[in-house]
Amino acid sequence: MYRPTAFREDRPDMLYEAIRAHPLGTLVTYGVSGLIANAVPFTLRVDPAYSVLRAHLANANDQLVHLRQGSPVLVIFQGPQAYVSPSWYATKREHGKVVPTWNYVVVQVHGTPIIIEDRQWLREQIDELTSIHERGRAEPWSLDDAPEDFGAALMKGITGIEIPIERVEGKWKVSQNQPSANRIGVECGLRADGHADMADEVAIRKTDI
Repeated sequence: MYRPTAFREDRPDMLYEAIRAHPLGTLVTYGVSGLIANAVPFTLRVDPAYSVLRAHLANANDQLVHLRQGSPVLVIFQGPQAYVSPSWYATKREHGKVVPTWNYVVVQVHGTPIIIEDRQWLREQIDELTSIHERGRAEPWSLDDAPEDFGAALMKGITGIEIPIERVEGKWKVSQNQPSANRIGVECGLRADGHADMADEVAIRKTDI
């Protein structure tokens, strides 16, 4: 990934926080049929010795052919993103030498997948995924709410994957390369356009430019 110094992010805590906040990753694989990419919800387990992404795919998914080959894969997690208008820059009024751009947060994970077909592992992964996203609901759903035979049939139709994290890198392109007056203008413009999540990133990533 192209990462100019101003936008580079390598702190594991920041990268993992972004993955947990935006867990729908784009799983990219390469095999005999070329490139395949699918959106897949992941769970993340972080340990000093072994950090790993976990997920499951439908058995009918052609991507499993690639995954079974054991070739390295790429998973892309997209955080907040928004168009940035040059009209928000203070420097537009000074000299006009400004152009539009796009702000975004992205994390990329590289690893070699492991195929898992153990029913207990699959049940634990589904329980973990749903409990994370059902948390805080008045009546959180769990697989136990479904008829046992229905749940068992569904489990037979999926395959688990683990991706040990061999490399993780991030890019926070949130106007750090702009002078203070421009960043203030971008933050205000983003909030007015309804992009509070990106406006917060711009506000947090202040620099001394």
